[in-house]
Amino acid sequence: MNPNKQWQGRKSKAMGEIFEKRIEHALNLYDSLNVAYIQKTPEPFRVIRRIGDGRFEGYFEKKGQPDFKGVLKDGSTIIFEAKHTDSDRILQSVVTETQADFFDKYQNMGARCYVMVSLGLSSFYRIPWHIWKDMKSYAGHKYLNAEDMAEFKLAESSGIIQILEGIKLKECENNDFSEK
Repeated sequence: MNPNKQWQGRKSKAMGEIFEKRIEHALNLYDSLNVAYIQKTPEPFRVIRRIGDGRFEGYFEKKGQPDFKGVLKDGSTIIFEAKHTDSDRILQSVVTETQADFFDKYQNMGARCYVMVSLGLSSFYRIPWHIWKDMKSYAGHKYLNAEDMAEFKLAESSGIIQILEGIKLKECENNDFSEK
């Protein structure tokens, strides 16, 4: 395998993990404020063999569900997938068919469904699922760049990504979460 591609793959994975940690940091704040309770969806892992000393061999069975699921103060369900890229654009194809099926089912039941995007860990966006799903009609192509996502850009405050910014929550309208 190409060492440059291996390095790039490891770097991308690490940056994606940093993005998810930043999301979890914001979610912990929302939980402490009693605004939302949203958790990371665990990935199913199968142990093949125990090596000893708490180590084992195994594999991730499948990547199926969106990364985060939870409930907002108003009782509505929220789910979202976190996607990071170091590129200047995010491809529609980064959401798997299985994840798309989950989003469609949840959205049909009234859940708030989003794809959270990080461009270079410096700009963050919350793209509604219906926009992501119909990206070609929305943006004219099957990717989004910063210009395409401008209306969905999220602010940061003290290093915390304002994930719920602009989401109207009945009981939280006095907390700057009302619609813009």
